[in-house]
Order: sequence, then C-alpha cells, then structure tokens
Amino acid sequence: MRLEGAHGYRLTATGKPLERYELAPLEPGPDEVIVETAGCGICHTDVGFAVDGIPTRKPLPIVLGHEISGYVVAAGDHVTEWIGRSVVVPAVVPCERCPACLAGRPTICRNQFMPGNDGDGGFATHVRVPARGLCVVPQPLAQGMGLELLSVIADAVTTPWEAIRRAAVSGDDVAVFVGVGGVGGFGVQIAAALGAAVVAVDIDNEGLALASKHGAGLTLNSATLSEKDLKGAVRNFAKQSGRGGIGLKIFETSGTTGGQQTAFGLLDFGAYLAVVGYTARKVELRLSNLMAFDATARGNWGCPPEQYPAALDLVLKGKVAIAPYVEEHSLDNAPEIFEAVARHAIRRRVILKPERNGRGQ
Repeated sequence: MRLEGAHGYRLTATGKPLERYELAPLEPGPDEVIVETAGCGICHTDVGFAVDGIPTRKPLPIVLGHEISGYVVAAGDHVTEWIGRSVVVPAVVPCERCPACLAGRPTICRNQFMPGNDGDGGFATHVRVPARGLCVVPQPLAQGMGLELLSVIADAVTTPWEAIRRAAVSGDDVAVFVGVGGVGGFGVQIAAALGAAVVAVDIDNEGLALASKHGAGLTLNSATLSEKDLKGAVRNFAKQSGRGGIGLKIFETSGTTGGQQTAFGLLDFGAYLAVVGYTARKVELRLSNLMAFDATARGNWGCPPEQYPAALDLVLKGKVAIAPYVEEHSLDNAPEIFEAVARHAIRRRVILKPERNGRGQ
C-alpha cells in the first residue's frame, strides 16, 4: 500500500539523533492492519533504547514508539472488519498460543510483539501492527478529547492500571505512588477512582500540586524529608484515613534509583511493593526488609490487551484526566523533542502528532 507523504523518524545508532526517512509501501499480512497514526507518546523505554543502548529485538535502524492511537486504513484478508475504526494499539501484543499465554500470564509471553522494539513503531505517519488485541475507541469523542490524546493509554495509563489491578486496590487501601509524572500521575487517579486513599511522593512540587488536584489525599516531597519522617507521615495518613490496616500498597512509578530507594524505604508490615518504573541503573537495598516486614514485592511489565477497554472507560468517563499530564508536539519536530525528553527538559508526557491532512478527530 503506497501512502502519499508517509514518513517516520528512526533510530539508526545509539546516541544519534532520530533520522527522518520516507516509508516504503506498507502491505498488511493476513492478520495485520495499517494504522494512520493520530498520536504516539514518548516513553522512557524509548529513551532507554536510544540513549542507554538497551538493544531492540529488531536490529537497528528502527522506528521507536509503542504508545499509539490512530485510524485503521488498511487490513489483511482475515481482519477486514477493522478498516475505518479508531483504535489504541496495545504496547505489547501477546501471541495467545505459548505456555505463558495459555497459563494466563500474557505479559511474559516470549513471542510478544512490541511496536518500536520487535518491529517499527509509532514515530511515523503510519504503522503496521497485528490486529490482535486492538482496542476500539468509540466515536465521537467528547469535545476537546482528540484521538491523539488517547495514545498514552497504551502504556502510561494501562501499565499502572494493570499494576493496581494485580494489587487488588480497593476502598480499604492506602495506595502510595513514588513518582507522579505521567505513569504515576495516572496511577494516582486510577487508585482514587477505585476508592483508595492516595499518597503522592515526588521531588517536584509542581507534579505534587497536580496530583493533589487529581486524587491524592496527601502529597510529600521526599527531597525535603528524611526517610523516617516520610514513613511517619505515610503512617499517620493511613491511621487518620482508617484504611490500609493490613498493609500499604506502594507503587514505584518514577523509574529512578532515588525513587526505588524511597519506595523500598516505605515498606512496612504486610506491605505490597509494585515496581512499575524502569531504570537501567543499579540500586543498593537491604532485601531482608521484605522478610522482616513479611512484605511482598512484584514487578509489572505492561498490560494484557483485554484490560485496555476498562482503562479506556475510566478516561472516557472523566475519572482519569490525560490532558494535564501531556503536551503535544508535531511529529516533524521529533528529533529535537526526543532529545529534550532524554535530558529531562520536558516533564510532561510528550505526544508526537502527525499532520492530519484534513482528517477530523
């Protein structure tokens, strides 16, 4: 399928700026679709591939980007019913056939497809992806909510959703989020929507102020508090709320060594620690604290596609606000915007948005 003006920005080597290139004709396989990109979020995983040298499964060059929303403009012979639909593309698509998938653990499927890792991703006007697991976005959307805004559901919203679901967060819980940028900010809102009393911990007062407007009952700047005082403040909040009696639900969503140390330092009796953020750097911890507090720690990788509609529903019902946590930039500014994200010059989640050529939202 030849696409007029179709182009993308690809990584050719670690540490090099993203490079523009013209897309070759894209032909969907029998079970694949071509999605015209409405928006694609920039994730710290993308930065890990481009800057930290974490290898992608598809050899370079590769188009990064796994937070994708858009319009299905072509489909393979087996999936023609998708043509014309607005969709969110899952960040990770399991195979549904391997032992892990059949055992109900699709997030550890070793045959999974991740756009921007196993194949070209969404830093482009168009992308070819499996039809399997696509999440339909009902139209029309509410005023002021473009399809591009929903791209971050594919990771920044569904990843904390799945971590919170696994932790069985409810109205009986105190949920603590360490790092309340994109992923953590959405996590705060999801936990609050489920009825939990929520604590937001960060080193950025602006982010904490935003969290307080969107579900956090207590905000704490860990840069200004000792570990003892931080833990004491959380304990007092839990006591006053009358919740969290069995143990805190702690979510490390900063993806930094400092955040990981802070989250681990908050462990208390019966606590549950979910590691959601990612960093390639090492951190020194006293692992025996898990034993001493009879606590639980669990890693969280992505979200099964079947959970996407529930996360999308929270957004469409206004229980999770995306707009305050993101900023949009033209796809054609991808090289400089990506570089700014990599050096932490932009705090909000960035959505790269191709020109729509007249298509409505």
